[in-house]
Amino acid sequence: MTQQGVRWSADQVLALAPDAASRKAGSKLGAAGPWSEAGSSDEGAVWGLCKGSGSKPYQTVVDLADAAGPAYKCSCPSRKFPCKHALGLLLLWAGEDGAVPPGEAPDWVEQWMARRRQRAEQKRSTPSADSPSGSGDPEAARRRAERRAERVTAGASELEQRLADLLRGGLAGAEQAGYGLWEETAARMVDAQAPGLAARVRELGAIPSSGPGWPVRLLEECALLHLLDQGWLHRDQLPDDLAAAVRTRIGLPGTADGPPLRDRWLVLAQYDTADARLTTRRIWLYGTDSDRTALLLSYGAAGRAPELALPVGLTLDAEVSAYPGAGQQRAALGEQFAPPAPATARPPGVTTAEAAARYGEALRDDPWLDSVPVTLDRVIPTPDGDSWQLADADEDGALPLTPSARSRPGLWRLVALSGGAPVKVFGECGHRGFTPLAAWAEGAGEAVQLC
Repeated sequence: MTQQGVRWSADQVLALAPDAASRKAGSKLGAAGPWSEAGSSDEGAVWGLCKGSGSKPYQTVVDLADAAGPAYKCSCPSRKFPCKHALGLLLLWAGEDGAVPPGEAPDWVEQWMARRRQRAEQKRSTPSADSPSGSGDPEAARRRAERRAERVTAGASELEQRLADLLRGGLAGAEQAGYGLWEETAARMVDAQAPGLAARVRELGAIPSSGPGWPVRLLEECALLHLLDQGWLHRDQLPDDLAAAVRTRIGLPGTADGPPLRDRWLVLAQYDTADARLTTRRIWLYGTDSDRTALLLSYGAAGRAPELALPVGLTLDAEVSAYPGAGQQRAALGEQFAPPAPATARPPGVTTAEAAARYGEALRDDPWLDSVPVTLDRVIPTPDGDSWQLADADEDGALPLTPSARSRPGLWRLVALSGGAPVKVFGECGHRGFTPLAAWAEGAGEAVQLC
């Protein structure tokens, strides 16, 4: 199938927008009015000239065949990726037939595509720094790893003493001490090159005075942090998979060294989380042949969206390689063999009881796991007092929605999609409840993104 034959929906295009303002602005540019000389090629390029406020129109081009998701280039001054012009061009291409006809790419498009192909070829031919062949001095790399391990060990030991002091003095002292002490401890973990410990310490600092029952929640999180510290300090005594999970939770870098798995990967969900330092994008994939779920992570500096972007509801004929660790869902996207194509498949679903059991089983391999990916079959969003839950349509069971899910607009899209009838819902199931990320109505093929 050529790229000409692959048409996305407007929802799939708008899911690529970096923020709500870009979605709104891009939607206004999804009509033919401001566009001229628009076209598309079998190689996956879509281009056009968009009239702006200046005398010269903006040159906009999108590469739809890129393995990491669509790539964009626009002569406008926007620092958002994609900008509103790229979104508008994709909406025009996805909509009315003939608005973006097949044709020969102009020189400015060909030059940009040629540079991209050249960089991609150079990247494939250059060994990665993480690979054995890419390491210039294995002995130096080993010494660096040992020095970092020593710093992490010192940080974990210091944190153990901090937790012991907290419990010896009583949890009430955490409320009186305020957040500053926790931030100082987190900074010490950053100095120890243990970013995973630093993140968990900052989470501890937000628990005191956070509402009824906060001492219980603080004690639970302290216990998990103590378990992680002890796991690191006694990592040599752990099974390999559990030791790999400890290293991941500590924040040590890993490599996707699992064998490449080629499949038709359905893009289930994509969403971003951000703090003052970093924007993290999570993309969930489902292998329609292997029946495996994989998580792709990508990162962007604060205020900038990560580069990896895959349209929800499409499938990728691609390879992924898993990261080490028991029950590890994270994977790296490898070679892509065809442009994204419309999907008709859906992941198989389970009951709410089976979903809770899956999370319990996963905790045996990774006690620090917040949630697992699960698809619920035939559930109905139902009010539960001041909260909401997903209730089984055919059995006596339900899962509560997480507080974050109850505050998102996606809840109301889910309620509207259901209309009181059963739906299939993909999301993350954990100790806080269920967070719906995508849903399918019975008899409808297209996924509705909820995040």
